[in-house]
Amino acid sequence: MPPRQPPFAGKLVVAISSRALFDLTESHRVYTEQGVEAYHRYQIEHEDELLAPGPAFGLVHKLLRLNRPDKQYVEVILLSRNSADTGLRVFNSIKHHGLKIERAAFTKGEPTSRYVPAFGAHLFLSADTEDVKRALDEGTAAATIFPSAFRNEADELRIAFDGDAVLFSDEAERIFQAGGLDVFHRSETEAARAPLSGGPFKEFLAGLHRIQADFPEDRSPIRTALVTARSAPAHERVIRTLRAWNIRIDEALFLGGLDKGEFLRAFGADIFFDDQRTHVESALKHVAACHVPHGVVNERREPLNSAGDVRPKCASGRSVE
Repeated sequence: MPPRQPPFAGKLVVAISSRALFDLTESHRVYTEQGVEAYHRYQIEHEDELLAPGPAFGLVHKLLRLNRPDKQYVEVILLSRNSADTGLRVFNSIKHHGLKIERAAFTKGEPTSRYVPAFGAHLFLSADTEDVKRALDEGTAAATIFPSAFRNEADELRIAFDGDAVLFSDEAERIFQAGGLDVFHRSETEAARAPLSGGPFKEFLAGLHRIQADFPEDRSPIRTALVTARSAPAHERVIRTLRAWNIRIDEALFLGGLDKGEFLRAFGADIFFDDQRTHVESALKHVAACHVPHGVVNERREPLNSAGDVRPKCASGRSVE
C-alpha cells in the first residue's frame, strides 16, 4: 500500500482548541461548577454573543495573514470538545473576527488529539495538557497554551523556542539532570560535531523555514529565535545541529541560566515554547507562552491545565473545551 498523502500537502497545518483560540473563561467556569448540561444550555443561550480573543488568537491571525490568493501557506483546523450544537458560538466568533478557518472536529467531550494526525497537523495548541501529551506521544509538536495579556501588534510573526526537549531531543538534558553542569559541558564539548536528534518541534520549525524561504531574507514575514539556557561551550553543538538540518533560526540567545522573560520581551515574541514550567511562568510576564510537557524534566509529574491545576472533569470523566 502506498504511503498516505497528507491532506494539506505543502501547507503548514496548525490544529487549535476552541479555548486556546477564544476566551471561554466564563463558559468553562459554568462547565466545571455546574456540569455538562448547564454548559450546554449556557452556550446555546449565548451563541449570538461573540467571544473575545484567547491566548493563541494573535498567533492564528498572523499565520492566516501569510496566505495569498496565489499561494496558501497555512491551514488552521479547529479541534473542540464541544458538540457541533454548542460549537456554533465558536464558529460565529470565527466569522466575526474574519478568520479563514473552514474545517473543524467537534467531539462532545472526547479527546480531540486523535484527529491531530488525521489532519496532518504540524502543531497542536490546547488548554488541555492530557490532550497535548497524547499528541506529543503521536509525534506531533504540541503545547499547553496559557492566558497572557501580552499582544504583539507588529505585522511580523515572531516565534521563540527553547532548545533541549523542544527543538532538539532531551538526550543532552538527561546528561545534565544525571551528572550536573560540568558533566553536561564536558559531554557537549566531546559531541560538538555530532548533531542532536530532533525534538518534537523540529518539523514545525522546518515548516516555518519553508515559508521564510519564499521571501527575500530582509522581507520575511516570520522571524524565529532560539532562547536557551545553554552557554559556551555547549553552544557549538546547537549551531552545528541547525546547520546539519539546514533549518534557519534568525536569532540565537545563549543565556547561561539567566531569566528568559526579559529577553523574550526584547525579541518581541508572539509566542514562546519551553519544556520547563519555570521558564514559561517567567515568559508569561512579557509574552504569550506555552508549556511543552515532554522530556526528562516532565517525567513523573501531574499534568497541568492552562490554569495551573489538574484538569477538572465531569462525573463521566469527560471534559469540554
